[in-house]
Amino acid sequence: MVGGGIFSLPQNTAAGAGVGATVLAWCITGLGMLALALVFVNLTLRQPQLDSGVYAYARAGFGPFVGFSSAWGYWFMAVLGNVGYYVLLFSTLGHYLPVFGDGNTPVAVASASVMLWGMHFLVLRGIREAAFINQVTTVAKLVPLALFVLLVGLAFRTDVFTQDMWGHANPALGSVTDQVRSMMLVTVWVFIGVEGASVCSARAERRVDVGRATLLGFLFTLALMVSVSLFSLGVMTQPELAVLKNPSMAHVLAHVIGPTGAALISLGLLISLSGALLSWLMLSSETLYMAARDGAAPAWLAQANARGAPTKAMWLTSGCVQTFLLITLVSNSTYLSLVNLGTSMVLLPYSWAALYGLGLAWRGQGYGPAQTSLRRRDLAIATVAVVYAAWLLYAGGVKYLLLSALLYAPGAVLYAAGQRAQGKPMLSRREWPMAVAVLAAAAVAGWGLKAGWLSL
Repeated sequence: MVGGGIFSLPQNTAAGAGVGATVLAWCITGLGMLALALVFVNLTLRQPQLDSGVYAYARAGFGPFVGFSSAWGYWFMAVLGNVGYYVLLFSTLGHYLPVFGDGNTPVAVASASVMLWGMHFLVLRGIREAAFINQVTTVAKLVPLALFVLLVGLAFRTDVFTQDMWGHANPALGSVTDQVRSMMLVTVWVFIGVEGASVCSARAERRVDVGRATLLGFLFTLALMVSVSLFSLGVMTQPELAVLKNPSMAHVLAHVIGPTGAALISLGLLISLSGALLSWLMLSSETLYMAARDGAAPAWLAQANARGAPTKAMWLTSGCVQTFLLITLVSNSTYLSLVNLGTSMVLLPYSWAALYGLGLAWRGQGYGPAQTSLRRRDLAIATVAVVYAAWLLYAGGVKYLLLSALLYAPGAVLYAAGQRAQGKPMLSRREWPMAVAVLAAAAVAGWGLKAGWLSL
């Protein structure tokens, strides 16, 4: 969860919301994501045979097509996230070395490509070795983040924080509801990864550790994210934060202690992104690998090497990241637009998981006769998670739903081809309407992009 998003959080949140709306958005996000995290914890305990998180829950609850689509959406989110991370990493270096520009110059893309394939071959050496390196980078990146919270917290001023609380001085922000909506995709983005322990649960030595990792990781990250966001609004006003370049945390700390602060955060970002890129290469490849292992994805994606690394899934992942990196050379897409599109891709996988958790609690599946109160509690939690997921789909808006459909469509085609190659019907009677709906929405999105009324 603590990857690159937190380093751009002050500007990303201030770009569309005042202080009051920001506080409201964090309350909604905190409650909703806590409910979703508890759903993942509960599913881990109630369905221990399901080893691959969001994909497995969607498949168990709604069939192989929805399961594969969930895996595809989660995987595509990771691909877009990795591209965004590379852009952010080299735009940070561009602050010191102009040749990297905003992270999408030829030199930046070439350097990112070298780093991408270095990560690729590192994970091919084994999941455990890559996970150890990720643990080291996690510890290293928390030091500058802790210093930021401490120093900016000490510099916090109430008069700055309470200035124009609801953004009335800036009509472009819109109503409070509009401001909260504009923040939702950003706040969800920084928590993507809360399901990471569930995705890799097949590799856990003890099942109970999956739930503990999910809950403790979420609570720690929530405290860190809220502190970074709100403390920043106490040292710089919303209009000042909104125009900062990313990583905006560097500029906020520089405002407090001078250029040393910017250098410290930039170093922390470079370390953090290195670990995050490694994590998401593992998570995304693992999702496709598990889907193929269960027969929902083409069989060739289930191939692994002697060290347990999912080779074909990794080649597909790295190849797609490389393709999108090359696209950034001719695209005007910003880090924030990549974040919003990536977040929209994960909304449906989260929704399916929440609905599956709700269904289990409603039917009492996995609960004993003496666990009525526990079942009621889990039913309430899952209901909150479903409502929150529905709110996110609304907050994302029609634009990102259509763009998501455009990226989901190739997955539907790939699934049908894989089923046919296995001698099975391409789609069941229940699956055909869903596939047609995805392809129709993708056609509308394609027409919108060509006509110019839809853009990234």
